[in-house]
Amino acid sequence: MFNFAYMLTRREFLNRSIVITSGSLAAGTMNPFIVKSMDLSRERGMDTTRFPEPSYLRLAENGELEKRWKALWPRMASCDLCPRDCKKNRLRGIKGTCGADANVRIASFHPHFGEEKELVGTNGSGTIFLSNCAMRCVFCINHDISHGGAGTNRTIREFADMMLAVQKLGCHNLNFVTPTQYLPHILRALEIAAKEGLRIPVVYNTHGWEKQEMLEMLDGVVDIYLPDFKYAEPAMGSIYSAGAETYPEIAKNALLEMHRQTGVAIPDPETGLMQRGLMIRHLVMPNHIDNSKKVIGWIADNLPKNTYVNIMSQYTPSYRAARYPDISRKLTRQEYNTVISTAKSAGLTNIRLQG
Repeated sequence: MFNFAYMLTRREFLNRSIVITSGSLAAGTMNPFIVKSMDLSRERGMDTTRFPEPSYLRLAENGELEKRWKALWPRMASCDLCPRDCKKNRLRGIKGTCGADANVRIASFHPHFGEEKELVGTNGSGTIFLSNCAMRCVFCINHDISHGGAGTNRTIREFADMMLAVQKLGCHNLNFVTPTQYLPHILRALEIAAKEGLRIPVVYNTHGWEKQEMLEMLDGVVDIYLPDFKYAEPAMGSIYSAGAETYPEIAKNALLEMHRQTGVAIPDPETGLMQRGLMIRHLVMPNHIDNSKKVIGWIADNLPKNTYVNIMSQYTPSYRAARYPDISRKLTRQEYNTVISTAKSAGLTNIRLQG
């Protein structure tokens, strides 16, 4: 049986849940927000007929999804799915640096109302929170999931059922959070779900530290890329993300590939919903405004000026951040405003402010 939770934040799933079996609702503790979402899906539903058909449907039908997951699955025997290249044999139950073995481990799935408004709409983003993470950030607000591996191992069949369940609830998209370590599992389950009626856009919600080679396996699969662009300074990746000094170089190449695949993110003029494109997030961190300026400058110089950029101010010194004096406090309004001014001066025209 599945744990299905509505969350105002990414942490409330531990306290609010109902039970779903095989995509159908069963008796459980009903959160009023869940009931509202269910009512919305029944009354209005998700009118998928007005939007372009996701290209992953064609890839499922012509066997391309199967070809791709079968090519990726054996690579977990000496895992190189992420830039860590830890070479651990996940197929034999050995956990990689990310904390994952060969099982797909899932913390929760639900209609999420805390994402960007273009993803949330009226019925929420159909979010599946995947456990574990390769970034190992010392300030992670979801450290119980990303570092601690909170969640439950699921079968591929259950994973596919979750995808179909969020569509049934009327969610506007299918949102995979921290997906990198489970790329083979995603493609395998998506093939099943697509053949059984899934047709909402796929959102790839990532830390941004993605190999171009792996992103190429997602060409035609992902409709909306939602990456972080955390660091433009290698030292920050090294100090705050367990030696990820290659983050800037790899993330920049990843962003270019994501843009090549999906283009500029422009919402539907009638519904305001996003159907395709690159949506970049940047979390401004205290005492590191120069890093943010470099992030903004690179985007302005290398991507279209109307690239969607969400400049986020809600940094909280979570997890082990107190051990690092530079990031042991919250952001000031002055620091945030400085980054906003930088973005406007750089000519970016599609800035979102989220605090």
